[in-house]
Amino acid sequence: MPSRRHFIQQLAAGAAIGLTGGLSFARGVGAENWYMPDEHLAQERVFVSYAASSAIWKDWAPAVNATVARLAQTIARYQPVTVLCRPGQQAQAQRDCGQSNIDYLPLALDDIWVRDYGGCFVVDGAGNLGLVDFNFNGWGGKQRAGSDKRVAGILSEELEASYIASSLTGEGGGIEVDGHGTAILTESCWINSNRNPGMGKSQIEAELKLRLGLRKIIWLPGIRDKDITDAHVDFYARFVKPGVVIANLDNDLESYDHAVTRKHLEILRNATDADGRRLQVHTLPPPRKLRGNRFTDDNQDFAAGYINYLPINGAVIAPQFGDSAADNYCRDLLAKLYPGRVIEQLDIDPIAAGGGGIHCVTKQMPRV
Repeated sequence: MPSRRHFIQQLAAGAAIGLTGGLSFARGVGAENWYMPDEHLAQERVFVSYAASSAIWKDWAPAVNATVARLAQTIARYQPVTVLCRPGQQAQAQRDCGQSNIDYLPLALDDIWVRDYGGCFVVDGAGNLGLVDFNFNGWGGKQRAGSDKRVAGILSEELEASYIASSLTGEGGGIEVDGHGTAILTESCWINSNRNPGMGKSQIEAELKLRLGLRKIIWLPGIRDKDITDAHVDFYARFVKPGVVIANLDNDLESYDHAVTRKHLEILRNATDADGRRLQVHTLPPPRKLRGNRFTDDNQDFAAGYINYLPINGAVIAPQFGDSAADNYCRDLLAKLYPGRVIEQLDIDPIAAGGGGIHCVTKQMPRV
C-alpha cells in the first residue's frame, strides 16, 4: 500500500467533476465586522465528509470511511452532524453513519479533509453567519481538488451564510484563532509560493486580519515539504481559550518535528496575545509507540498527534493510538483544560495513515 505522500504525486490537480449546475454565489462582502469565533464556544453542528475513494486511498478507502462514520456517530451523541457524501455513496454513508442526529448533503467531492476545503465560518456579533472561501488548491497543487474547491461556496448557499471570497489561497487547518483577535499560523503554509506566490507576510497578514477579525498573528516557522500541508498549525498549536494554548512537543530525537516543535514552544512561551497577555502554554507529546497494523507499519506519513482534537458541545473528541501512558496523558490534560466535558478517545488509525486527524476531517459551525 503506497503512502499518501507517495501516491499524491501520481495525481495531477484535476478539473472539477460536475456539480449541481446554476449555482450563483453572492459576491464577496465587506468583512469589517466579521470575526472567526473560538472553537470551544457553542456549536450548531459539525460537518464531516464520507468521501474516501480508491482513486486516492486505494484499499484503505473502506476503513477510512468507516472511521469517519464512527466519528460522526460519536459527535452526534452531543450535537447535530451533517455528512457530506457523493450522490452515489449516500446510501452507503447512511448505512454506516446512521440517522440519529445526522443529516446528509450529497455533492461531488475529491477527499475527506473538509476542515481544509470547506472555508472558515465567521460571525458578526449580530446573529449573522458568513463563510470565508480561501480558494483551496489541493495544498499547493499536491492533490486534485476540482470538486473540493467548490465546497465552501456550496455550503454558504445551503446555509444561507454570506459568502466571503478571500484573495488568499490556504486551508482551514492552517488557521488557529482565540476568537478575540489573535491567531497562530505557520509561515511554511501561508508564505509559500505554492499557494500565495509573490505575496509577502504583510500582505497576507492584512487579508487575514480583514477576513477573520484579527488584531495580532503569532507566526510559527513550521516546516515545508515534510507533509502534504506544509505544516498546518492544527498539528502544532491549539487555543484552548483566550490566553491558553496547547503545543505539540515531539520527544522523538529522530523525528523531523523534534527541533521545530521546540522552536514553536519557545516562540509561544514568549508571545503575547492581541490584548497583551502572556500565553499560558501546555505541552502535549505524541505517542512513542503505535498499534502494529497495516495503517501504521512502515508508514512515515502516519499522523500520530493528539493535538489534532476537536472540542464540541459537552465533549472533546481526541485520538488514541494504543500507547496507554500517552493516551492517558492526553485524556487527563484535556479533562483538566476542558472541565465539565467528556473526553471521547477514538482509534483513528485509518485516517491518521493518510496524514491527518480528527480536526482535519471535521468542520464546526458556530451557534449564532
